[in-house]
Amino acid sequence: MNRIKEVLEAKGIKQIWLAEKLGKSFNTVNGYVQNRTQPSIEVLYKIAEILNVNPKELLDTK
Repeated sequence: MNRIKEVLEAKGIKQIWLAEKLGKSFNTVNGYVQNRTQPSIEVLYKIAEILNVNPKELLDTK
């Protein structure tokens, strides 16, 4: 599980913007956001870099 959705909402960022920055389709990013699929570690770090957060903030540690 990841917290990408929560971080996007907190920052007021749209999934389509993140998809464009990642060079991935909206459907791929939506899969990450809805926790249907999980990004690779490399993609997770890229998302963290784009969102300017620590990668740990994107992980659900519950």
